[in-house]
Amino acid sequence: MIGELKIFSGQATRQLTEKVCHHLNQPLGQMEAFRFSNDNFFVRIQENVREADVFVIQTSVPPVDANLMETLITIDALRRASAARVSAVLPYYPYARSDKKDQPRIPITARLVADLLTAAGADRVITFDLHADQIQGFFSIPLDHLSALPLLTDYFAAQQIPDLVVVALDTGGVKRATEAARRLDTDVAMMDKRRIGNQQRVTIKNIIGEVAGRPVLIFEDEIQTGGSLLAAGELLRARGATDIYVACLHPAFTKDAAGMLSSFRFKEIVVTDTVPLPPRTDFPGLSVVSVAPLLAEAIRRTHHGESISTLFS
Repeated sequence: MIGELKIFSGQATRQLTEKVCHHLNQPLGQMEAFRFSNDNFFVRIQENVREADVFVIQTSVPPVDANLMETLITIDALRRASAARVSAVLPYYPYARSDKKDQPRIPITARLVADLLTAAGADRVITFDLHADQIQGFFSIPLDHLSALPLLTDYFAAQQIPDLVVVALDTGGVKRATEAARRLDTDVAMMDKRRIGNQQRVTIKNIIGEVAGRPVLIFEDEIQTGGSLLAAGELLRARGATDIYVACLHPAFTKDAAGMLSSFRFKEIVVTDTVPLPPRTDFPGLSVVSVAPLLAEAIRRTHHGESISTLFS
């Protein structure tokens, strides 16, 4: 029988983990993590976890490699401290975009991360909105794939925006945008976005769907530089769209993203907290919807052996 529930936080996700613990009325697990002078990580669990059901929450933010390594070492420390089960909770999965071999002689790093988590001793993984569903197949251990899409669509549904159109920035986002449009009971449109090589530059050629004279909601899985959104916003305005809203599942902002996005003056940009926003990222129209209540309920259900899928029914 699985023992006591315990939740630990990586250094990158302390605020989100504290929110999760608050929803579960659960104390945050005590541990220390630091680097020695030779740059090696040291982790020590500072409480008894023997036969406990442990969840380690850590998201992917710069420095990505260091945060991933801290997660692996923490899992190993918990295993060696005789935890009964260790679940790695990764709100934003590391290297999620490296999920296929679409060029010669390149790695599939998302699969490598899956192998590393398993080798470190994780029994289960919980994550949000993977870049590609195929990543679930990289694991030989159970993976619970949560989605923040219902949280974002509920937010916009409450605003009752008339004649709204949901827009997918590329073919990869059509499935997600279609589901958002279904939940909002509205139309969907798609943009023809093409990425230039391995550079973070894109070109958008066309829009499939009617947006003239209508407010639009661009649904993105993640934002990094904001370049794709600016290009999309300019084309949408040129095609006659009125107010332009943005919903983003993972706000993986680079240091210049906030300035670029605020300069365009979108009507509203709504993001989740699967990734903590960089310091001083605050501009008019930016709103944050927390995934903490959903993640807390998923952890509670996992601990008690209850269904996760019914969360999204």
